[in-house]
Amino acid sequence: MTLNLTAGARNPPAALRSVRVAGRIEVFPAVVAAIAGHAAAGCYGVRGMADRGLRDGVATLLRRENLHRGVELRQVDGGLAVDVYVIVQYGVRITEVAHNLQMAVRFDAERATGARVAQVNVYVQGVYGDSWEG
Repeated sequence: MTLNLTAGARNPPAALRSVRVAGRIEVFPAVVAAIAGHAAAGCYGVRGMADRGLRDGVATLLRRENLHRGVELRQVDGGLAVDVYVIVQYGVRITEVAHNLQMAVRFDAERATGARVAQVNVYVQGVYGDSWEG
């Protein structure tokens, strides 16, 4: 499968396209983002997905139907770069959670689309604890 993503600050990337003898297959970036978001949200230690930006220094926990908003996709040399924004549970080892999250997102995205995932970058936007009110 060839990657045809265009990186733009305001423009969403184009679809992943694969042209074969029998026809053409297109996978839109929102689908890849949803796959990556669900894979990340299911990892141990991840409380949930966060919006890509902080509001007044506070991360926003996304609902299950908006998990794709916590994922950003870019085309890089050698494949696809996936940026994942998460909120982790208090008391977990963040480096281990991030490593497991990278492996899960890479596996699920490559299995579902056939496209090579070159990078999975994890951005911890916050820590969820007993006193969380967001």
